[in-house]
Amino acid sequence: MKDGFEATRVVIAALDALGIPYMVVGGLSSMAYGIPRSTKDADIVIAVDPKSLDQLVESLGTDFELDAQGSFETVTGTMRHHLRVPAIHFEIELFLLSKDSHDLCRFERRRPFPSQQLGMNAVIPSPEDVIVMKLRWYAIAKRGKDFDDIRDVIAVQGDETLDWDYIHRWTAEHGTRELLDEIRASIPPID
Repeated sequence: MKDGFEATRVVIAALDALGIPYMVVGGLSSMAYGIPRSTKDADIVIAVDPKSLDQLVESLGTDFELDAQGSFETVTGTMRHHLRVPAIHFEIELFLLSKDSHDLCRFERRRPFPSQQLGMNAVIPSPEDVIVMKLRWYAIAKRGKDFDDIRDVIAVQGDETLDWDYIHRWTAEHGTRELLDEIRASIPPID
């Protein structure tokens, strides 16, 4: 395996082969709607039971190692599993689809998208859901890359193409509306 994009392609192909519903989130979904940047991992939400997770890991072979213990992700209240590719020092975080109302909604709204980084179609959230989720992460972790991703997605997609009623509904529910307004105000006009 030469890089993380190839590792992610292999995992997506395995998910497709096993019929496991998924969506690529995090930096890769932000890059699809915003500006490409480097990333040291991939994040994938999967709708899977423990038996199917075992089948996925088995189908991937010895290039991949799954941590025996999952961990709790605090933003959506879900379990996540770390799938490592030791040969290239890359990690894919597998987030189990949670019962969080926005997590369920964004999963229903996911769509196939031709990813230049992955060199294939990948299922990703809508641009609105990328913004909403990145706002949730930024509000908790204050990671600069989340702030930049939000700005980039809004700037590249443009006000006219985004469903602002949808975004405002979720940011009001999550308490991130003020943060959204602040980020939008920081985007210079594009001529």
